[in-house]
Amino acid sequence: MSVTPLSSDRSQQDLDRLANLAEEVIRRARAAGASQAEVAASIDTGLNVNVRLGEVETVEHTRDRGFGLTVYFGQRKGSASTADLNPDSLQATLDQACAIARFTEEDPAAGLADAARMATAFPDLDLWHPWAIDTAQAIALGQQIEDAGRAHAGISNSDGASVQMGESLSVYANSHGFVGRERGTRHSLSVSLIAGDDDGMQRDYWYDSVRSADDFMSAKTLGDKAAQRTLARIGARQLTTRQSPVLFAPEIARGLIGHLIGAVSGGALYRRASFLLDHAGKAVMPSWMQIVERPLLKRGQGSGAFDAEGVATADSALIEGGVLARYVLGSYSARKLGLQSTGNAGGIHNLMVEAGAVDQGRDDFAGMLRRLGTGLLVTEVMGQGVNTITGDYSRGAAGFWVENGQIAYPVEEITIAANLRDMYAGIQAVGTDVDPRSHILTGSILVDRMTIAGE
Repeated sequence: MSVTPLSSDRSQQDLDRLANLAEEVIRRARAAGASQAEVAASIDTGLNVNVRLGEVETVEHTRDRGFGLTVYFGQRKGSASTADLNPDSLQATLDQACAIARFTEEDPAAGLADAARMATAFPDLDLWHPWAIDTAQAIALGQQIEDAGRAHAGISNSDGASVQMGESLSVYANSHGFVGRERGTRHSLSVSLIAGDDDGMQRDYWYDSVRSADDFMSAKTLGDKAAQRTLARIGARQLTTRQSPVLFAPEIARGLIGHLIGAVSGGALYRRASFLLDHAGKAVMPSWMQIVERPLLKRGQGSGAFDAEGVATADSALIEGGVLARYVLGSYSARKLGLQSTGNAGGIHNLMVEAGAVDQGRDDFAGMLRRLGTGLLVTEVMGQGVNTITGDYSRGAAGFWVENGQIAYPVEEITIAANLRDMYAGIQAVGTDVDPRSHILTGSILVDRMTIAGE
């Protein structure tokens, strides 16, 4: 799958234009009396093609622009945005932001991140890989993926295949003199298939998400994977209510880590809406567990040299020896808590959950099934039954019942429940089967015990 030749790449010129506009608007904001100002500007370009049963359903070309401005008059803040980059629109946006700021209440935590924390090094993180695919080629690729899945005996229908190409350019600048440029690509392929039996229909899917199209799995591999997952669900049954160990597949396990991030993020903490309030420096996971943020990974899904406020990013432990080493903070939440920014304004960067186990072993997926022994493998969760204030976790689920380390049969229409505090403390192992399609990089996670509600 080819990439765009560098000679036709205008991204650097577009970034320069955004940077010049941002610096000019910041100068105007200071001239209008703002004590501080910041701009986030972006251009996003994409192609999205959907095919179903071999026919084209939708073709969408996108080119979106955004220009957001925040001004501070002391500790009064005003923000405004526009999608129009012409001078009159930018001036109107500035006027609106200034007007808002003059009428808002003072907020002691408002303001730019500290000037001394601004990034000064901007390494090439290998995030820019334009994909030279046109509409006809995207349609043909979608058809190949769907055909590969539909070729499997037992697949009776399709919800379609999609091919997406995306390019993003962004600039963040502020009145400290900081100007940060970022460019990245993100491309994806997916297919959803349907299998029927006497007891009803089953649906499943698979997808791939990469920075460079050269890293995609093949169309056949993707179609085969989706078909195999769909066919494996035929004959799914309910379980009787019980307690058992639960193994979360990697693509589901990252959600468990996502709940951890939510609970230790500044917004939840200063609002006192987290079950992990005041837990920094305390054990929240088993002593063998390590979770480290690595923002500078080459081709990482969440890589970046600076956060949404220009603060330099750096490798940093989140969980160290099972202990919560720090919170996840931008400058505003840090000030509210009397702490320092952790370089996480805008979110986390490439969180890596290290593989391991209570007995220091490291297992692939087959090994994790053997470790599970007899219990539930979860491959799908549904619903929003997670309360980050109390830690209560209750979600609809589907997957497979496992006996003696081997998948026995598919299950559906069950609910799994526990408290996240107990789930984290009860983690028995993390697999080496890491799912690379996210900025949360984890293998499967085995939890010692949960309640399964079924028949």
